Amino acid sequence: MLLSMLDPELAVEPIRRLSRVEYDQLVDLGMFVDEPLELLRGVLVTMSPQGIPHRDLVAWLGKRLTLDLGEPFTVRQHSPFAATEDSEPEPDLVVIRDEDRKREHPSIALLVVEVASSSLRRDRRIKTPIYAEAGVPEYWIVDVDGAAIEVLTEPDRGGYRSVHRLARGDVLRPSRLPGIEIAVADLPWP
Repeated sequence: MLLSMLDPELAVEPIRRLSRVEYDQLVDLGMFVDEPLELLRGVLVTMSPQGIPHRDLVAWLGKRLTLDLGEPFTVRQHSPFAATEDSEPEPDLVVIRDEDRKREHPSIALLVVEVASSSLRRDRRIKTPIYAEAGVPEYWIVDVDGAAIEVLTEPDRGGYRSVHRLARGDVLRPSRLPGIEIAVADLPWP
């Protein structure tokens, strides 16, 4: 049902979609306090609750990237990303250059990471084209249950041209983050 609602071609009734600017104005007015929401294709979508494996993987990757990168990079966790005019997802991790930090939510990222168990389908089908349209050069989907990481690169209008699934024995080497190497086996898989 949710997937069809996010596809304008399949919407049964007209839906009043929100722009990212409208959504941010509502948030600034105090709306949606303590509601885990993100804006995807103009629709407010409830975010999946985080289980312990999800929490541990996000914390571990965030710490590892922060320590390995240092300046001039910033690693943000669970923060809004101004992806498109109608989408403001809150990825688990986003890596930006320090120079791209400003008062507004970032709209330029070097790497976006979504850790997924129950949200795997949404992260693949809905968020993938959003991040590609935003020009995110590399998007990782960490498949908690499959103990693997899907590395998507070469953004195109509808998605990414290159998709590789890495598992134990493989090494992550982000294309825009020099010198970073993370063995997939080192992650705290459940």
